[in-house]
Amino acid sequence: AAILLKLGGYGLIRISSMLNPHPPNLMFPIMVLALWGILMTSSICLRQTDLKALIAYSSVSHMGLVTAAIIVQTPWSLTGAMTLMIAHGLTSSALFALANTNYERTHTRTLLLVRGLQLAFPLMSTWWLLTNLTNMAMPPTINLLGELFIISTLFNWSTPTIIITGVGTLITATYSLYMFLMTQRGSISTQFRLLPPTHTREHLTLTLHLLPLGLLIMKPALISGLFT
Repeated sequence: AAILLKLGGYGLIRISSMLNPHPPNLMFPIMVLALWGILMTSSICLRQTDLKALIAYSSVSHMGLVTAAIIVQTPWSLTGAMTLMIAHGLTSSALFALANTNYERTHTRTLLLVRGLQLAFPLMSTWWLLTNLTNMAMPPTINLLGELFIISTLFNWSTPTIIITGVGTLITATYSLYMFLMTQRGSISTQFRLLPPTHTREHLTLTLHLLPLGLLIMKPALISGLFT
């Protein structure tokens, strides 16, 4: 999720630039599929019971937004695509790391079974909250900057796309909150009363994911100035 999807995005940027100007009969169906994929994969996330599957479909939803931006082929869209790919690479990797810390202790990925972990791991619950807020592009994260670039570019390309991207953003916020509430809130199951504590290496791993996201917003030109 953090590396292979971004290599695919890089390949799309390289190939798409060679097809400039784009033949409309080739690019328009791909744009429709990318925008439709945002809605479909986001909606699938709302029905997931497996934690890792939810995070994986979330990655596909974000990459649909990146694909749509790459096809438009403007400086703003490519800047937004690059920014969102880097931001999502760190965010998605952090979510998978958090899911793995849960699985190592509970040995299940079912959301209905893994509940109320905030009582057992309050510090890990903080990491869950920060990562989910980053995933739903809350300010002042770099994810918000990338999504604003892409949404404004798509709106300039075609006005009705604001409906699809707006609904996709709303669903993203919904399933991010759903993921946090299902894993952290509620009463913990009696079979999970004795859980091993979290380790320093796990907190260090999450710090190395979220700290760059916080620092990049201080100087977004490091990743957003590539195509301007």
